[in-house]
Amino acid sequence: MEITFQLSLILYFGAMVLGFLELFRNSKAITWTMLALLGAGFGLHTVSIMISYFMAGHLPITNPHEATSFFAWCIVFLFFVLEYRYKIGIMGSFIIPFAFALMLSSALLPMEVKPLAPVLQSSWLGVHTFFAFLANASFALAAGIGIMYLVQEHYVKGKKHLAGLFQRLPSLQSLDEINYRLITIGFPLFTVAMITGMLWADTAWGSYWSWDPREVWSLITWLIFAIILHARMVAGWRGRRAAVLSILGFVTIIVAFGGLKLLQTGQHVFL
Repeated sequence: MEITFQLSLILYFGAMVLGFLELFRNSKAITWTMLALLGAGFGLHTVSIMISYFMAGHLPITNPHEATSFFAWCIVFLFFVLEYRYKIGIMGSFIIPFAFALMLSSALLPMEVKPLAPVLQSSWLGVHTFFAFLANASFALAAGIGIMYLVQEHYVKGKKHLAGLFQRLPSLQSLDEINYRLITIGFPLFTVAMITGMLWADTAWGSYWSWDPREVWSLITWLIFAIILHARMVAGWRGRRAAVLSILGFVTIIVAFGGLKLLQTGQHVFL
């Protein structure tokens, strides 16, 4: 497991470096090499997760190392789905750093597999966490697309239309549409994750809601993306506002996912 994980980390790093180069050089060779390295890394990453699954007998997300690794896997998986749909290779320059940062963080965490805590020995484990991680990955990509939108908007407002990066980035309308679609995918997934989490909490602790710090931050995240969707459909908020809000929403996810773990508070400290 460690070898495949480490090799995938190296390949993700190589893809990220090429992604940075792609921002300054318009080269199909760089784009294809970046995607090839990322694809190879994703394949090895998948093997690593499968090995962990068969060793533990459950989805490998029950400690910080596993959870962070699986989060990165979901981001890369959805990236390839978007790449297949929209053929925007340069998107990797903005998305891959997210995945690599998570993988690097995961690599620095203990890889020891321990027996499941009693609260985790539930059929809700795979259901709740799978929906939660896919939703968070959707929001991560929405944040990356939001950053791309702000960069492209900078070129448009500055009338720097001849800049190489401007020519390779999608139009503002396309970026806004992709951002919206990602949120419409992530929001229902996140809603299902919250509902299944509440059902699991009632089984484990006898209460659907206990105002645990991670529960509170999850609710904040849900409200932010609910506001984004409501504002788009009712108030017509698009473009810059939606991009900034999607980035803000992802920040709350990072706080809930990693920041609260460092504080070692609440009932979710085992994750």
